[in-house]
Amino acid sequence: MRWILGAVAATAITVVAAFELTGNDIAPSGYCVAEAGGISVEVDLEQAKWASLMAAMAHERGLPPRATSIAIATAYQESKISNIDYGDRDSIGLFQQRPSQGWGTVEQIMDPLYSTGKFYDHLAKVDNYQNLEVTVAAQAVQRSAFPDADARALASALRGHSRAAFACTASANAGARDDLGDWLNQTWGPVKIDRKGRWQVIDLTGKDTKTHGWALAHFLVANAAEYGVGEVRFDSKSWLAGQEDPRWVKTENASAKQVRFRSAT
Repeated sequence: MRWILGAVAATAITVVAAFELTGNDIAPSGYCVAEAGGISVEVDLEQAKWASLMAAMAHERGLPPRATSIAIATAYQESKISNIDYGDRDSIGLFQQRPSQGWGTVEQIMDPLYSTGKFYDHLAKVDNYQNLEVTVAAQAVQRSAFPDADARALASALRGHSRAAFACTASANAGARDDLGDWLNQTWGPVKIDRKGRWQVIDLTGKDTKTHGWALAHFLVANAAEYGVGEVRFDSKSWLAGQEDPRWVKTENASAKQVRFRSAT
């Protein structure tokens, strides 16, 4: 049994809601925090992974941060951002999409890459979705609704518009996967990674370095436990795995033109 906290801010009042999550194959220990616009949102490691996936895929498709907010808000409402294989009638997956309603096969919908892509396909067909309230746009795509403060804070951090704003406490799994490069390519599109000693380096030449770099850095942190990342550095900041409190700290050895990360071992 696992619990997460989601902070939903309204004016000066913060309402804290607790949800039970099951059906998760990611390490149960650890949590992540996103902070943006005066809002602090705590998520577990599975939620962090799938929210970072939604952010990366929206970026790769050239969609605005608003699209990420809508996707996260919908997944919050439908599954608490958990890739579950059950739901109302034949609803399954992150977005509780239904095979009987033409969203795809069970196997396809249970693949978060596919289900997120299908969500964005449908969202792109909603007229003027960028100017709609998040809950209204979510309702237009999948008849979903959820207060949007948490989603906007997560989207702002994971899309890189809030800097040093997403951090996790988790240490790497003992059986951490070693195919992080493949996961980056599946979510972000082609990402060139160079190795320099113990560091792996993503060069940001020609990019909007601060926004793009922070989005990548936060993505690496969100997936660190599963893929064995021990440290991420960018823009005079460093994140270390296994901290008691999730945070970025100042460091002199972090460029604003490169995202660097290294293994936990």
